[in-house]
Amino acid sequence: QSIREVTGYVLVALNQFEYLPLENLRIVRGTKLYEERYALAIFLNYRKDGNFGLRELGLKNLTEILNGGVYVGQNKFLCFADTIHWQDIVRNPWASNFTLVPTNGSSGCGRCHKSCTGRCWGPTENHCQTLTKTVCAEQCDGRCYGPYVSDCCHRECAGGCFGPKDTDCFACMNFNDSGACVTQCPQTFVYNPTTFQLEHNHNAKYTYGAFCVKKCPHNFVVDSSSCVRACPSSKMEVEENGIKMCKPCTDICPKACDGIGTGSLVSAQTVDSSNIDKFINCTKINGNLIFLVTGIHGDPYHTIAAINPEKLNIFQTVREITGYLNIQSWPENMTDFRVFSNLVTIGGRALYSGLSLLILKQQGITSLQFQSLKQISAGNIYITDNSNLCYYHTVNWTSLFSTSSQKTVIHRNKKAENCTADGMVCNELCSSDGCWGPGPDQCLSCKRFIRGRTCIDSCNLYDGEFREFANGSVCVECDPQCEKMEETMITCYGPGPDHCTKCLHFKDGPNCVEKCPDGLQGANSFIFKYADEDRECHPCHPNCTQGCRGPASHDCIYYPWTRQSTLPQHARTPLIAAGVIGGLFIIVILGLTFAVYVRRKSIKKKRALRRFLETELVEPLTPSGTAPNQAQLRILKETELKRVKVLGSGAFGTVYKGIWVPEGETVKIPVAIKILNETTGPKANVEFMDEALIMASMDHPHLVRLLGVCLSPTIQLVTQLMPHGCLLDYVHEHKDNIGSQLLLNWCVQIAK
Repeated sequence: QSIREVTGYVLVALNQFEYLPLENLRIVRGTKLYEERYALAIFLNYRKDGNFGLRELGLKNLTEILNGGVYVGQNKFLCFADTIHWQDIVRNPWASNFTLVPTNGSSGCGRCHKSCTGRCWGPTENHCQTLTKTVCAEQCDGRCYGPYVSDCCHRECAGGCFGPKDTDCFACMNFNDSGACVTQCPQTFVYNPTTFQLEHNHNAKYTYGAFCVKKCPHNFVVDSSSCVRACPSSKMEVEENGIKMCKPCTDICPKACDGIGTGSLVSAQTVDSSNIDKFINCTKINGNLIFLVTGIHGDPYHTIAAINPEKLNIFQTVREITGYLNIQSWPENMTDFRVFSNLVTIGGRALYSGLSLLILKQQGITSLQFQSLKQISAGNIYITDNSNLCYYHTVNWTSLFSTSSQKTVIHRNKKAENCTADGMVCNELCSSDGCWGPGPDQCLSCKRFIRGRTCIDSCNLYDGEFREFANGSVCVECDPQCEKMEETMITCYGPGPDHCTKCLHFKDGPNCVEKCPDGLQGANSFIFKYADEDRECHPCHPNCTQGCRGPASHDCIYYPWTRQSTLPQHARTPLIAAGVIGGLFIIVILGLTFAVYVRRKSIKKKRALRRFLETELVEPLTPSGTAPNQAQLRILKETELKRVKVLGSGAFGTVYKGIWVPEGETVKIPVAIKILNETTGPKANVEFMDEALIMASMDHPHLVRLLGVCLSPTIQLVTQLMPHGCLLDYVHEHKDNIGSQLLLNWCVQIAK
């Protein structure tokens, strides 16, 4: 009855109760759909051989289905379902195609109360359907709380509202930010238009489901600005300032595997012989681990063999389970769970009936041996009916919990006094927090000191093969470069080579080293040092480029293939300079050679063009005053010409920019092609040819030369192309740049 929102779908089938106790359900989001189409599916809710079955839906507050359709059918005794205006509830128009509500009930159904205008969930006046979409004014872009324009809900509202503001919504379309419905939660970074940079947003919130929260739940992980159950495959989970965050892997990510019921194992119910190899080398389980009898002993129905107990050692690498650990079956020859000896955290992001750790009816188990388990982030503990299990009663379970609401249900295991009588007690080096099993490596915490996982009485400060120092109650081995001291002195007083009492080999600054630096790359040069009589490293003379035996320049070391007299630093400078100058000279010679080659190629091309324009193309003109000789005209083929674009139009036709490729040649000559209009008559053709004959007889520096005529269906004159276009247009465009001297020169040229 307390459910107000469902993120996935609602499925009610094969039941016999008369009434759905979902009267407060207001919105179904449909993030997952039944059979990929239905957000609400109610069918076959009756008993065939009796009068028992669903009679009323009673969803009187349901006002919106954000995604998916509705199917309500084959409910023999159901009434009123066909009176509901489902199109008012379903948001997406396409979903109406999947909204099927055939007549369900028998003829014995009553009618809606008269105040319900024929649409109701039940017979009384408080069962009337509330319409929030089909009754709205046209100006409303969502739902409303009345028929007027002023009654529109905010566009971020879902399921209706009681006012126009984003804080008046019954539910939110996207996210709820402290009672206000918003499109997205306040982002971690915001753009500052003054500095043109992204800056940290102090009001940022994280997305947690449909809510904006200042802090993610402790058992969830922050990825960008969202609370997630698991990091994506390209990221790894790290903890910064007490917050678990997803960070990109610097190298290969630790292997995270899908748990039972998630990802690639979504259809699996238990760990079994068919899927156990998927957990090889996994350090993190995104989901749950479940061990049932059909997995441990096999499932003949699905032809799945029993698990080889040795295969369970695969789980030795697992350090974290984000969901829950459910053990209801285990091999008889295994008396503990030492395969989980490296398990550190049980996240509880998904729970099994509120439980994050369940161990039930394992008669062969004598100890748990979860020796690395430090945290159970959420959920309760249920360890019951394990008749031979000991040590459980010594464990301080509260020290593993993250919240005060977590509880333990532990009973009907081996009695504590019987365990003590059988000698199954914690090691004397364990603290009062208890232990997971026998031995000093099974303690939850140590009474004195700890080395690795094992509790010890004292650290090897003055004796032992490996000397240690005490970091609180943790024994840490000294750096290998520390010299082992006598029994009255400690070997080191901290971690690293800079905390040794005395160096085993040499000392370079504060650090103990195996040898002094010999040719190491420094900030600006190579570093060479020598050791003095106290085995301390000192820098060589600056002139020493291959090492030294002392601080002076004459202590420099030179190798047999070099000579000291010819290879000092100052003697090598001229050689380097000569090499640089020689290289530059070669580059200049190559550049000049390439430039000469390009220029010669250009000259050759120009000469070929001039040969066609002057020698082969135009014959010598007749003496002045004689009639034009048509035989001097060059007749061009239409295939030799290619038009590019229009330059302009005249009285006779249109002028194009074109390319002329003489037959049998490779040169491409830019030309102007003048084409006679097709609409002109025979007289125009004669005049056009006369113009061609006149141009062929003219040779003047200020006139374009006729190169030829193409006698195609439309006559074409081919002349030289002036790259700067029309002279008159050129003068108009550059009139501001023409001075008096240029103007006078131009006049003289025209007069000549």
